[in-house]
Amino acid sequence: MGRARPADGEHKYLTVRTYLADLVAQELAVGDAVPSERSLTEKFGVSRMTVRQAIDALVTEGVLQREQGRGTFVAPPRADVEMRLTTFGEEARRRGMEPGTQVLEAETVPAPGTVCEALGRPDGVPMHRVLRLRTADGSPMSIEEAWVPVDLAPDLLDDGVPASLYGALRERGLAPTWGEETITASDATPPEERALAMTGSRAVMRTVRRTFCGDTPLMYSRSSYRGDRYSVLVPLREARPTAVPTRSRATGGDDR
Repeated sequence: MGRARPADGEHKYLTVRTYLADLVAQELAVGDAVPSERSLTEKFGVSRMTVRQAIDALVTEGVLQREQGRGTFVAPPRADVEMRLTTFGEEARRRGMEPGTQVLEAETVPAPGTVCEALGRPDGVPMHRVLRLRTADGSPMSIEEAWVPVDLAPDLLDDGVPASLYGALRERGLAPTWGEETITASDATPPEERALAMTGSRAVMRTVRRTFCGDTPLMYSRSSYRGDRYSVLVPLREARPTAVPTRSRATGGDDR
């Protein structure tokens, strides 16, 4: 097989990256293996380091995923997390995915200081705590922990965990109207890796959110999303005057 040389002036790794991206878009399906590093090295007449750089770029973008001891494969499409005050189920369905939820823990306990401060409550006040694993089309996508003050919804967990915490609050006249969210990135913890069935990348996107009804803090939540299955979509618009009051405390996650 003849070698395909990079075009003059074009960075070699970009040629390999473009070739692989086109292969994924036009010929391969999710779960298919991509050509080996050795075959790509021979095809393009470049070093293995150059090939790895091209593959690394596509892994970072969520196009490919590595599996330890097996190779590199076409990754499932990423779900964009648009910064809106919606539920996980609503966002999944909007993207043509079937959402699922597994309740891992549900209890009413004294809340830790961080949560109490975020929701403007005295330390140790009772709150409902719900820990859930979220799936899309059967695949684990995120782990979400939510805290709701008992005084706002004393009977919230009486009949089990509601399908939608936001929906349950709306039924009690506490419709979420706005929120604050922070986003960070880090490696998954061993329990997160197991729960999210992560076999390649260990990167997770962490969100912390506070949700409000007017000036009343309703919920504090923390979420960990698989970095290989999520990206963040942030709609931009012309600058306008601030529409909500500035808050000084840290914000809350994506469990609704």
